[in-house]
Amino acid sequence: MAIGDKAKHTAEDVAGHMKEAAGKATDNEKLEAEGRTDQVKADFKKAGDDVKDAFDK
Repeated sequence: MAIGDKAKHTAEDVAGHMKEAAGKATDNEKLEAEGRTDQVKADFKKAGDDVKDAFDK
């Protein structure tokens, strides 16, 4: 798997954490939920990368 893809997915995860934290800080439940959703999406992408890596070997 390309290192760029892994970095992109990690950046998406970090952005999700930041969005969630901003939602908590401002009492914005919608923003907080969006942050958690972004994190889950990034986690699925990372898992897909891991599966691809396993089959490339």
